[in-house]
Amino acid sequence: MPLRSRGIALLLAFAIAGLSVAFLSLVEGVTGFQLFVGAVIPFSVSYLLIYITFEFLIFREINKLYNVFEKLQKKDLTFLDKKPSKGSFHPLKRINDEIYIYATDRQREIDELQKLAAFRREFIADISHELKTPIFSAQGYVHTLLDGAIDDKAVRMKFLKRAAKSLNALDKLVHDLLTLSQMENGSIRFHYEDFDLLEIIPEVFEQLEHKAERREISLQLIKKSDKPYMVHADKDKIFRVIQNLISNSIKYNKDGGIVELQLDRNKSDITISVRDNGKGIPADDIKRIFERFYRVDKSRSKEKGGTGLGLAIVKHILEAHQTKITVTSSVGKGSVFSFKLQKAVNPVATIEEPTEKINSMD
Repeated sequence: MPLRSRGIALLLAFAIAGLSVAFLSLVEGVTGFQLFVGAVIPFSVSYLLIYITFEFLIFREINKLYNVFEKLQKKDLTFLDKKPSKGSFHPLKRINDEIYIYATDRQREIDELQKLAAFRREFIADISHELKTPIFSAQGYVHTLLDGAIDDKAVRMKFLKRAAKSLNALDKLVHDLLTLSQMENGSIRFHYEDFDLLEIIPEVFEQLEHKAERREISLQLIKKSDKPYMVHADKDKIFRVIQNLISNSIKYNKDGGIVELQLDRNKSDITISVRDNGKGIPADDIKRIFERFYRVDKSRSKEKGGTGLGLAIVKHILEAHQTKITVTSSVGKGSVFSFKLQKAVNPVATIEEPTEKINSMD
């Protein structure tokens, strides 16, 4: 049976009292009462001191250590919510704190590993699904042609075009995956320069105009001045950011809707906002739309095409520019994607003028 602090205190107190009586008995003329007093006082004092020392300074801290170990074995990590004591000179308390810090670090590592494992499982499932669609599609058209449809000229051209379209989608998916991977490991270099946003926006509109016309969506540029909007950034990467955002707004907008790109000058930066009046994004989905392959409406998104990596690439490009993208959305009313870019070091002087809208479509 393990000894408690009270049992140890009693044993040591009896030993001390016995030694005191033994020494007193060697003195001539000592009475029995004096021996009694000489036993009681050392016993009482030593018992109290030893009990308090063992109970509050040793056993209590040792019990805490045992409790920590038991909880670690049972994977009960609720004790991690408690903060360790600071500045303590008690060795056992310091050991307890070290165990707390160690357990906290290990639990953090376990949580990260579990998140990574879940992410890998989800990523493998997503990438397998994304690759399967264009591969199976192209494979189906090619095998159909090999089975005899190649002799029909009309069918041959139709199927070859569809197979080529599937392979183009596969190529874009692989390219986006490589781009995203290179951005994450830092192997893509950014070339910063001063340039005017008004130089690249018309080109983006021109590239996406046909896509917008098919659904009668109007692309509009809103600006307060005809003066240059000079920023310091990677021109090609920012072109891709704006292109992805506008393409997304077109894809998830309603037929006959409007997509607006607005430029606003601030003291040290320029805000770029892309607004649409489409179906909007539910609040629970906003925090996940920048994840790889995440789609708010998976069934409809598949019909609309795309790799599901556009917003993830946008996020990484803007993070490399030391800025973030913000999203505000109302279901049924539309969404607004906004980000800021640092102004050029020596920007061209600007004069604010009334807000002007430029339509890319009649």
